[in-house]
Amino acid sequence: MNSNVQLNFRKEQIGLGKRKKAVARVFLIPGDGNLIINKTYGEKYLQYNTTYLDLIWAPLEKLNLSKQFDIIAIVKGGGLTGQAEAIQLGVARLLCKIKKENRSVLKPFGFLTRDSRIKERKKYGLRKARKAPQYSKR
Repeated sequence: MNSNVQLNFRKEQIGLGKRKKAVARVFLIPGDGNLIINKTYGEKYLQYNTTYLDLIWAPLEKLNLSKQFDIIAIVKGGGLTGQAEAIQLGVARLLCKIKKENRSVLKPFGFLTRDSRIKERKKYGLRKARKAPQYSKR
């Protein structure tokens, strides 16, 4: 991987995706279908998990653009699942910024919907958010 590539994109060229605690900034550049996450090859970063890789490439495949763009993502927070879904949302949003007609294709598949489910906070008197200590009658 060429690590001296400068990411000096404008704000209009960034797709922002979020899921749980993960935040992904996604850039699309014309290329031959490479995935780079945090300056690492995407396959290695996602531990060669085909589920995560298919998740990320899904919006491009629905538009038949899978081998026309390289995806460069900068991700922080969360685990691999949250990061992969954040990248997917970022890619879908960026495709809609590039071409307005893409929105009508991607929306029915749910690629543009932000999954707002996040971890619930722990409450006092409980062990976790909802798990209570065992009740003893006697």
